[in-house]
Amino acid sequence: MQITRNSIQTVKGPPAWFTGDVHIDAVAAAPAPSRVSANLVRFAPGARTHWHRHPLSQTVFVTEGVGLCQRRGGPVEVIRPGDRVLFEADEEHWHGAAPGRFMVHLAINEGDDENAVVHWSTPVTDEEYSAPPAP
Repeated sequence: MQITRNSIQTVKGPPAWFTGDVHIDAVAAAPAPSRVSANLVRFAPGARTHWHRHPLSQTVFVTEGVGLCQRRGGPVEVIRPGDRVLFEADEEHWHGAAPGRFMVHLAINEGDDENAVVHWSTPVTDEEYSAPPAP
């Protein structure tokens, strides 16, 4: 058993990756040979990731609030506490808080053989973000 005392500061999500106010707390980064990492990500209302993809998929587990997510070419989906979203390997997508609502999720990722966890792309436009959610 190993206990790591919380000594890592919360970091603000960089504008190269996010639109709006986002804060990230590292939860897990297991030593090699493990390649799994996890982060608790807090999104202010309207905040969201940019379009991105993960070489070995990503699981997002919503813990608080109401969020939105979308894969490229698909409808915007509403996500709520207890929902798990699996983004397939290399599936371009975004996720974030709904307008007027905070959202917190645990993001679980695995690095590939080159230790790449995510490949960032362009910001989600206001038009893409405000598209009506799937019924």
